[in-house]
Amino acid sequence: MPLPPPQPPLKPLGAQRQPAAARGSPDAARRLFAMSHPIAGTLAERYLAGRGILLSPRERALRFHPGCYYRDFVTGETRTLPALIAAVTSFDGKITGLQRTWLDPSGQGKAQLADPRRSLGHLLGNAIWLGLEPGALAPVMAAGEGFETMASLKVVMPALAVAAATSANHLAGLTFPPGCRRLYIAADADAAGRHGIERLSQRAGEAGMLALVLRPQLGDFNDDLRQLGPAHLAAWLSGQLVPEDARRFLQPG
Repeated sequence: MPLPPPQPPLKPLGAQRQPAAARGSPDAARRLFAMSHPIAGTLAERYLAGRGILLSPRERALRFHPGCYYRDFVTGETRTLPALIAAVTSFDGKITGLQRTWLDPSGQGKAQLADPRRSLGHLLGNAIWLGLEPGALAPVMAAGEGFETMASLKVVMPALAVAAATSANHLAGLTFPPGCRRLYIAADADAAGRHGIERLSQRAGEAGMLALVLRPQLGDFNDDLRQLGPAHLAAWLSGQLVPEDARRFLQPG
């Protein structure tokens, strides 16, 4: 009788691979974030600096991936490009998704793609939070759609917790952190995000919060920051904030 074929050796438990995370899932977002690096000294930091965005190195939501996959939805072609990775989290710090901004390897801004910015994971109710420690109270905060818009406000108000919801629909459904009593909503000059602003203002009012809309002088707050400068942006905002918030959050000078 012939001998049975040899069986492959069993792998040690520590060598067994974890099952692949479903594409676009929160697990996939967490794995990609874990594979990314702090942005200090990277192309991502250079990109943000080119947009006038200089943030504290303690901001844990931002990472850099040197070879993030990009799939062309029309041709199906896949390529790898450097990317700024921004974690989308609940207010208690749990990563539920992320936003990828693919960058031009030469350092000249975003990559030349049809859609150089994409999000994945569970986004509704969550946001890219800057300046909010997990589980901390935020009695005053600001929220808006775009990451660069909210990061620009953070440049001139570094002590303010801000949330970038990534879209108008997600802005409308943002979950408020406990203890929030005053909410500033960042608007763009166009009317595209009006629904999100109106719905979020309504929900804030129903929750007993005061909602105030901040409006840029140019197209958005990153335009203001880059073209007019941080001092001009701070002066422009000072007249839109509650006086005690202007004194607390705007940097002197």
